[in-house]
Amino acid sequence: MLRYLLLAGLFLHTITLPAQFHTLTLPQPSPKVVETQTLGITEITMEYSAPAVRGRDLLTQVIPFEGEPVAWRAGANLNTRIQFSTDVEVEGNAIPAGSYGLHFIPHRDGKWTLILAQQDNLWGSYYLQDEDVFQRIDLTVGKGAFREYLSYEFGERTDSTIVVALEWGELKVPFTVTVDLNSTVLAQLHYELRGENTNRWEAWNDAARWCLDHQYNLEEALSWADRSINGGFGGFAANKNLSNLGTKVELLAALGRTDEIEPLLEEAKTLATTDAGQIFNFGRTLLKAGAYTACKNFLRHGQKKHPDAWFLALNIPVADYFLGDLDSAITGLNAIRERANTPSYMKDRIGQIMEAIKAGTYQIP
Repeated sequence: MLRYLLLAGLFLHTITLPAQFHTLTLPQPSPKVVETQTLGITEITMEYSAPAVRGRDLLTQVIPFEGEPVAWRAGANLNTRIQFSTDVEVEGNAIPAGSYGLHFIPHRDGKWTLILAQQDNLWGSYYLQDEDVFQRIDLTVGKGAFREYLSYEFGERTDSTIVVALEWGELKVPFTVTVDLNSTVLAQLHYELRGENTNRWEAWNDAARWCLDHQYNLEEALSWADRSINGGFGGFAANKNLSNLGTKVELLAALGRTDEIEPLLEEAKTLATTDAGQIFNFGRTLLKAGAYTACKNFLRHGQKKHPDAWFLALNIPVADYFLGDLDSAITGLNAIRERANTPSYMKDRIGQIMEAIKAGTYQIP
């Protein structure tokens, strides 16, 4: 009797044990891949599981190519996921920032349909429903170099576009992602300039220069250059220097307000003290802005402080050339060429400038 009670107790004990799960880290047949690329300031992240070909015919044994066209998970296990940190376009279709499940519907005519689903964590594509689908996009399938493991490759790019391609076996299915570079960067600048960067003159100057370099949002960029120079409330964190003053000069020129450049010259002269390189760069800024007389006056002021810095004289005859005084330009360049001893290539470079000036073809690089 005791024997049966013991057996019954053991049985009862075993069925009340909590379920046990293995937590071993083991290689997976379809390893997980997460890759992020940055386009402009937009992060594009692909997350998928990568099955291998393993000698199979992909279009008959793996991808649902035969029969009624149905969605395929574009990888293994959970659906492939694509995430955009800002609004983008995919093949010209507007896609808001967010995370999407990525699926394909293969067609026999060489056209596949890319599906972006709001539900981004489906197990495969088996549970994809019509209400999940955010966008359907038709794509053209190509052929590429053989890949044993499925991969999403980030390929050809410009400043605002990048090609993403599913590659598996010899299959290649590319699609282009496009960002509005100017608007996304501007939104980020507005956000960051209100944070810890708000008291850093460099941040305001960098933001203004980005707009200048892209010829975008120039009026606000000018106000940012002024903020870098004059600081915030009560002049807090003001830092007037030749760098941000030069940014302001270039912005005024870009806005066609060149009459406002000359009054800045006296301010610039008070800052032109210790660094001959900064003086040269600001003189070149005046030259590029078309303020040729101001350029000559500023560089001559700099020469008095740095009489041994021969390169400060270089853009004075160049300014003469743009002012129409060819004789002074050639005479000045000849004199500078005699003094230009370092670096060694400068004598030849000055000779090239002279030839271009004589031919009337010189342009500021």
